[in-house]
This record gives sequence, C-alpha cells and structure tokens, in this order.
Amino acid sequence: MSDAPHPSTSDRLAQTRTDLAGDRTMMAADRTLMAWIRTALAMISFGFTIYKFLSYLRESSVIHAHKPEGPRYLGMLLTALGTVSLTAGLLQYVQTLRQLGGSLRDRVAFYVAWVVVALGLTILFGMASRRGPF
Repeated sequence: MSDAPHPSTSDRLAQTRTDLAGDRTMMAADRTLMAWIRTALAMISFGFTIYKFLSYLRESSVIHAHKPEGPRYLGMLLTALGTVSLTAGLLQYVQTLRQLGGSLRDRVAFYVAWVVVALGLTILFGMASRRGPF
C-alpha cells in the first residue's frame, strides 16, 4: 500500500462546494450579460421604431414637426446607447470571466451579445447614412 494520504470526506466535500460556488458565479455572470443583451436590444429596437414610426407620420403629413430631424436623432441616440451599453457589458463580462479563470469559448451569451452589437452598429449606420431598408 502507498503512504500517500487519502483525501478525507470533508476535504472532498469542501472541494465540491468550492467548485459549485465557482460554477454559480459563472452562471451569475452569464445572467448579467443576458440582462445587458435584453436591455440593449430593447433600446436598439425602440430607437429604430421611433425613427421609422415618426418618420412615417412626418412623411404622410399626419404631423408637422418643427425639427424634422428630431425622430432620426432620437432613434440614433437610443440605438447608440443600446449598442454602447452592451459593449460595456461585454467588457465587464470578459473581465469577470478572466478573474474566474473561465473560458469564453463555450459561452453562448458572449456570442449572442456580439451579434446584437453588430446588429446595433448596422442599424445605427443605416440610420445615419439613410441607406438600406432604414
């Protein structure tokens, strides 16, 4: 028989609890990023909706605005705010995962967040340049 000490039950239990605490913290970081995604997507879509709806009303002569570019600027502001806030949330998420020693490779929320950032930038570019379906 070997002289190596066997880990006691309490040592294994402590290690299991430590591993589970790390997993819970990683899942909490995932949930926080998903909240950033949800909030950013709401701001981006609300900005786009304001832009399109108020532009439609102005073009159909239902309303007469003193500042006809107002809906465009408001829509661009909300879209930019959603995109920038999600980018900040992504940076915070990456920093948290690095501190925890986690990998970004198998985190679906990370990739979804980048898709929403790309969507926000595409919509923002379209609204600013008035190209595409915007």
